[in-house]
Order: sequence, then structure tokens, then C-alpha cells
Amino acid sequence: MKRISIISSLVACRWIKRARKRLAVLGLASFCLLSACAPKFDQGEEVVQNKGSKEQEAVIPKYNISDSYYRVVLPFKPSGARGQVVGDLNTRLDVDEFETGLMRLASEQFPTDDYLFQEGQYLDGKTVNKWLERKRTSNQLKEEKMKPEDNIGLNPPISDTGTNEQKNKQSPIYLASILEHDYLVKVDNDKVKLGGVAIGLALNSVHYYSTEQGYPREVKIKDDVIEREGKKIATEVLKRLRNIKGLGSVPITIALYKQAPRSSVTPGHFFAVTHVDEGSNTIDKWEAVNEEYYLFPSDEAEKNHRDDWLKFNNFKSDVEDFFPNYTGIVGKGLYVNDQLQKLTINITIPFYGKTEVIGFTQYVTGLVMEKFPDYITVNVYISSTGQPESLIVRQAKVNEPFVHIYR
Repeated sequence: MKRISIISSLVACRWIKRARKRLAVLGLASFCLLSACAPKFDQGEEVVQNKGSKEQEAVIPKYNISDSYYRVVLPFKPSGARGQVVGDLNTRLDVDEFETGLMRLASEQFPTDDYLFQEGQYLDGKTVNKWLERKRTSNQLKEEKMKPEDNIGLNPPISDTGTNEQKNKQSPIYLASILEHDYLVKVDNDKVKLGGVAIGLALNSVHYYSTEQGYPREVKIKDDVIEREGKKIATEVLKRLRNIKGLGSVPITIALYKQAPRSSVTPGHFFAVTHVDEGSNTIDKWEAVNEEYYLFPSDEAEKNHRDDWLKFNNFKSDVEDFFPNYTGIVGKGLYVNDQLQKLTINITIPFYGKTEVIGFTQYVTGLVMEKFPDYITVNVYISSTGQPESLIVRQAKVNEPFVHIYR
């Protein structure tokens, strides 16, 4: 379906040009829709990329849509484990947060203005799958006719005796997924090399399994156990990475992620990160990551962040007063160090004409500016059944919102 922009009187093309650098969340596709104000892309800067003994020509894009994002070396090189995370994690919410959150944490060690991003090139799908397996007992090695050198699973072995329920309760699967990001740095005017690696380890908060009769069961894993096992796995992962050609001496960041249960409507979160110096083979210390998502409205949000809960409920009430038909309004808030940083709101409403969409979007834009403090980034997605209708983005510390109406 072809989409074009209808920019209301509140949103002028002149301020879109000023704001577009700040609006990383919109992505490249949204900007391309604004043909009248679209940025012009140059081919970029040609460089030589060193990978082992090979040299390959690459291009660094000149244009960056946001200081919060890395520029990506072109042509795009997919990871050997591409798509692995999607199959490993419970929900799409966890997939998105695992990937973008790892990049956010890596930027503390590898700043976006100094480093370039490339998908992981050192861990392929076969290696990741083997690492995610359970360790085999000696009896299991014999039964499966497996070579000892292939017994490299990072999850605990399951007992040879007992019922399936007993064995899974005793030894749940802790490690759910492994994600690699590579960060390149310019060494000369025309060359780049690997400057660092970030590894995300996604850990289960719930282990799912089935009984011998096929009945689904689950085991909840306590936070202290997740942390203990995650740090133990990270130590072994670092040891293995140092034995991979090309990773023997580069700085490595390892971050631990607690993924949410399958039924969750919010993603999990990172809870610990460590930065390993160039050439080091040990993890000296871990830094706590205080991040968490809350659903609005919810009892948890009311209990732990009542002021934000009240602001959201007031916003919700005003939206519902505007339109006589039923509206569904749900928010997802990201808290960093117990401070609300970003609020994403989804509004689903039946529209019967484009003028309704325009009027409703204008009204909601005003509410966003009035109801939420300017230190919060607010994204509002307005949709009718089956299709998006409009988008409102108010970046933190920015006086003017971006509004886009689809048609």
C-alpha cells in the first residue's frame, strides 16, 4: 500500500528538517515517505576493511539518522547466526529489546561517534546452536555416539534417571540465546578494523518443558539463580571467544539479559554488564544495569511508579472523552535507574474517515505535550483495525513533536 504524508498545520516541513536528525526511532523508511523533505544520501566514504589476512572494500555512509545509532558498514554483511535470536526467545518484544538494548549498553564502551556497527562475523549458527545445548553426561555421550570434543553445551546436563518432570525441575535450561555485535574503528583515512565485540547472553526466567504424556509444564527460575548461572556462563564464553581467531585481544563487552515469560506483554531487561579490556582473559567486575519495563495501566505500575501511572491514566481519560466509540489504550514504559525514560503508547480506535484521523491525531498531540514531562521520550502509535493511521513522536527535551499521518 502506498503511503504519503499529510502534515497538519501543527507540523511544518521546515521543522521536520531540523528535527530529522533527532528522530532515530522513525527509521529510514518513515523519512523516505516525506518526499518533500527527504534527506539526500551520498554514496559515502570508501574504506578498506581488514578481516584476518583479507582486505575488502567497504563504504561508510556519510549520513547518520541519529547520534544514538551507529553507522553501518556497507555492503551489509549478515551474521552467520542471522535469525537465531528470533527462534530462541519467547516473544518479539524480547527479540527487539535484546538487540537494541545490547547496542545501547555497548555504546558506553564503544561510542557511536567513534565506532561503526557490523553484525557478528565470528559466531556462526552451528557454533551458537552447539553452545546452547545441554552438556551431556558420559552415558548420554555413549548413547548418542557423540565425540567428547563436541560436548560443548553451556546449559546443565539433565539426569539419566527420574521422571521428565523431576529432571527438568532439577536442571532447567538457563541460557536461551547468544547475540554477537561487532564494532569497527578507523585506523587510517581509508582503513577500518575490528575495535571491539559485544556479546549478549539471554537467560530464561521460566523454563518450559513437557511431561512424558505431553503435558506442558514450567519451572520459574529465581533472580539470584539467573544471575549466578549467567555470570558463570559468561566466564566460559569469554574463554572460548579468546580462542577464536581475531578475538584474542580485542575489548569485549558481555551483557546479561533476563527474558520475560511467554505470556508477558512487556519485554525482559538487561541486569548486568562487564567490559573486558584488550587482551584480558578474566572478568574482574560486573556492573548492575537498572532497567525495567512496566505496562500502563497495571497494578505493578501503580504500586511502584504511582505518579507516572496517574499521568498515564489522566491522558487515557482525556483521549477517551474525545471520541464516543471505544478506544483501547496501552502504554509501555522503560525505566532506567527508576526514572521513566521512554513511554510507548498504542491507541486502537475505529475511524470512519480521514478527517477523524487528522482531528484525533491533532488532539492527542496536544495531550502528549501537556500531560508528560519534557524529559520523557513519548511515542504514540494510532491505528484502526488492521492498519496504522498516524504516528506522534515527542523526543525528550524537544519542544516540537513529529506527526505523520498515513494514507
